[in-house]
Amino acid sequence: MSHETNRPMPGQIRGSMLTSARALVAGAAFALSALLAQPVTAQQGDAAPPPQLEFVFALRAEVDAPIKIGTVAGRERRIVPILGGTFEGPGYGGAALRGRVVPGGADYQEIQPDGFSQLEARYVLETEQGELIYVVNRGIRHAPPEVMAKLNAGQAVDQAQLYMRVVPTFETTAPRLQWLTRAIFITTGERHPNGVVIRFYRIN
Repeated sequence: MSHETNRPMPGQIRGSMLTSARALVAGAAFALSALLAQPVTAQQGDAAPPPQLEFVFALRAEVDAPIKIGTVAGRERRIVPILGGTFEGPGYGGAALRGRVVPGGADYQEIQPDGFSQLEARYVLETEQGELIYVVNRGIRHAPPEVMAKLNAGQAVDQAQLYMRVVPTFETTAPRLQWLTRAIFITTGERHPNGVVIRFYRIN
């Protein structure tokens, strides 16, 4: 009988295990909070340098009148045909760029009621050496509502009031142009009644 009276009851065992588990969780939480509270400091020389922009080329394209699909889900959908154009610039790593915009591309647009526009242009560039570059530009365009109303009506506007930024991606099989496929680029844009001017910058 004496051995049975000294044996812990099942409830006592569960209570002891629960107390131990709670203590373990509390200890882990305290250790984690102490770790997170420590300031994160970069070692000297470890911090990545801020990105720099390097101009690589400018593109001038002629566009046709927009094809207006209509209003879908509160946004006007338009397709702007790209008729052609030229591009030229220093390129990168000694690979200068010069050539033409191949006719047949288009800019697919979604325009909100206040004129804010989401852009996605797809087109092909051909260099003087015959190299082909497939380009996809995705970005946004906006300005004060009265400026956007004039721009979307095909009228000239003050480019200083227009914010037009797109992020291009490139595909090409040309060995000397693989730098286009292995970096991030950003552009500035100008919209004129019959065309666009886009300047491409590599983010170094």
